[in-house]
Amino acid sequence: MSSITVNNLSIKFRIYHDRSPSIKDYISSFFKAHQKSGYEDFFAVNNISFEIKQGERVGIVGHNGAGKSSLLKTLCQVYEPSLGSVVVDGRVAPLLEIGAGFHPEFTGRENIYLNGAILGYNKDQLQQLESEIIAFSELEDFIDTPVKYYSTGMYLRLAFSLATAVQPEILILDEMFAGGDAAFIKKATDRMSQIVDQAKIMILVSHDTKKLRTFCNRVIWMDHGQIKEDGEANAVIDHYLQSGKK
Repeated sequence: MSSITVNNLSIKFRIYHDRSPSIKDYISSFFKAHQKSGYEDFFAVNNISFEIKQGERVGIVGHNGAGKSSLLKTLCQVYEPSLGSVVVDGRVAPLLEIGAGFHPEFTGRENIYLNGAILGYNKDQLQQLESEIIAFSELEDFIDTPVKYYSTGMYLRLAFSLATAVQPEILILDEMFAGGDAAFIKKATDRMSQIVDQAKIMILVSHDTKKLRTFCNRVIWMDHGQIKEDGEANAVIDHYLQSGKK
């Protein structure tokens, strides 16, 4: 049974107000304990707990800076918890920043193996998936060209084809895919619908409340790093919209 358990999770970042401190500054501050620090700690996520069980489709809403993306990146093990714990049982497909691991000097084919390794595939798996990824992306004529010469649409097509090559148990999305020409968007949307239907758990962050109502049966409303409300999708979305904190 796939599941996600978050216990007393906090994600802390350090915000510097001044220029980067030099060695001289560090030595000086060592002898001046009373000197005011040039930074402060900021909690993007602050002591939250929840559990997601198999079969749930969970949306996450909140204003910009509410902690939504930081939470997703922690669930995907991009960030380490500062405090608390995250336990994920199931294979995760993170569709956060599609193509973020691509190297511009490498060809499309080389980036399939580079980015695929980042996504957790081994070489044997990628060899089995390679032809299907290339065919879905419709980039057969350009697959051995460095991606720095790709258009934005070509880049996104290859990245999306790789990221969705294997049906995940847990699908984590930061907004829905939108890129490429109209025909590819239709094909990508069909694939996304299939993946969403078959995933054991789906988590979707979006500012599009219509999509959240369509795809989710539960919504978590985050506000300043904390959970404001967690419950049935339509009810939470209504409360969120009524608050005016979009």
